[in-house]
Amino acid sequence: MQLELLNEQGQATSKVDAPDTLFAREYNEALVHQVVVAYQANARQGTRAQLTRAEVHHSTKKPFRQKGTGRARAGMTSSPLWRGGGRIFPNKPDENFSHKLNKKMYRAGMAAILSQLAREGRLAVVDSIAIEAPKTKLLAAKLKAMGLDHVMVISDQVDDNLLLASRNLANVLVVEPRYADPLSLVFYKKVLVTKAAIEQLKEMLA
Repeated sequence: MQLELLNEQGQATSKVDAPDTLFAREYNEALVHQVVVAYQANARQGTRAQLTRAEVHHSTKKPFRQKGTGRARAGMTSSPLWRGGGRIFPNKPDENFSHKLNKKMYRAGMAAILSQLAREGRLAVVDSIAIEAPKTKLLAAKLKAMGLDHVMVISDQVDDNLLLASRNLANVLVVEPRYADPLSLVFYKKVLVTKAAIEQLKEMLA
């Protein structure tokens, strides 16, 4: 598999050899969906909490007499049937949202995503990407010159200059290969990978 090598003006100057196991894999939509959903589910913190009928603040006084009112019987205002009452099956912080995903499935899903990006022309390679100072405008100007505005950059080394410069760009994400996730790969319109990062991705996923 060969990928386009871009220069600083965003022009394809040549081709770069890339491993077929990572960039020429068949697209498996069901597997990619499972990988993305599992990633989102495992990121959930589960901090939400609701009250049971024993935990809500209420009076133990019977709201009205048992008979003669024409209304349904009621013993406490904490009943889940009442407004302001407790929940029958409340959400609790100890709820487990995690999905189990085998390593082989995750690697195959990531390879399928990268392969589809390459087929669609949404993935390109650069020799390296760096800026002289931690200035957002420097990185913004570099990406604009390359014709990129909604991009995920996977660099073999992310120094402080690159990290600090990219923090304030809303549609730009700069990560090392080990932090590349399936959701971001699917989300961003363009993915820019350095040559050295391809080797790291190969070791991790191929």
